[in-house]
Amino acid sequence: MSKIVDLDLERSDELYNIAKALASEVRLEIIKLLNYNSHNVNEIAEKLNIPTSTAALNVKILEDAGIINTELQPGVRGSMKVCSRKMDKINIQLDTVNLHSQDNSFYINMPLGNFVDCEVSPTCGMVNENGFIDSEDDPRRFYNPMRTTAQLIWFYKGYIEYRFPNNVLQLGKEKLFEVSMEICSEAPNYRNNWPSDITMWVNGIEVGTWTSPGDFGGRRGRLNPVWWSDGCTQYGMLKTWRVNKEGSFIDETRISSVKIEDLKLKDDKFITVRIGIKEDAEHVGGVNIFGEKFGDYEQNIVMRIDYSM
Repeated sequence: MSKIVDLDLERSDELYNIAKALASEVRLEIIKLLNYNSHNVNEIAEKLNIPTSTAALNVKILEDAGIINTELQPGVRGSMKVCSRKMDKINIQLDTVNLHSQDNSFYINMPLGNFVDCEVSPTCGMVNENGFIDSEDDPRRFYNPMRTTAQLIWFYKGYIEYRFPNNVLQLGKEKLFEVSMEICSEAPNYRNNWPSDITMWVNGIEVGTWTSPGDFGGRRGRLNPVWWSDGCTQYGMLKTWRVNKEGSFIDETRISSVKIEDLKLKDDKFITVRIGIKEDAEHVGGVNIFGEKFGDYEQNIVMRIDYSM
């Protein structure tokens, strides 16, 4: 699962280890490499033009600090250590006087198959970690009860919709709303250059559109089960739609003027989140959404609400 780490001076040992690990140009370049793909140590050494021993040493420092994950996987000549990023954001609070009066955060990890509505067009389908859920390219199959076990969902046009609880907002006022997921375009088999305009709506309000550059393959997704074909979609990109009092953002890029008060998060018994392709999209290239057992990132669809008491 993607991870936001909050540090302060009361956790000085952890803060020191992370700061020390980041205090290196080589290690910062390694983290940049892992923003989009997992790499083994030899690949890191080759891409950064450094000795393999240097790459291995710096990977170990980043792993010990908890910034990256490593996993031994079988390779052509024995096992190889595959590296992936573990932390997505590090917040450091130096003011310990007001440490315990900070805002609260509420998270919901929504299983991929728990959608409440959909309108999809082929190519489309669903799989879990054990195999296909019913047959492909028939939207009627999206109502199969086994959909709740889905770990990868794809469709070429249309949308899929989820409902998240909002009861936490009885405790305070919302300050930030965000939804993150691993996602990419949907092409036949896979095509790394296959743009698709993927839009998110919250409570019927269009928050913004991200243009996915492609449907990614060519190397296996870190979490994919062994039965999943190498010729299919393998992994996506971890993207976050974020709304606060300043506007709406995808990751750190502003995408619209929609502010958190426009979403009216308290007005209903739940919060509706819709992900899809607009009918008038410039790039109609479908969407793949990954669960915690497919792709590169061990997470489902994660909603976060920051609120003040």
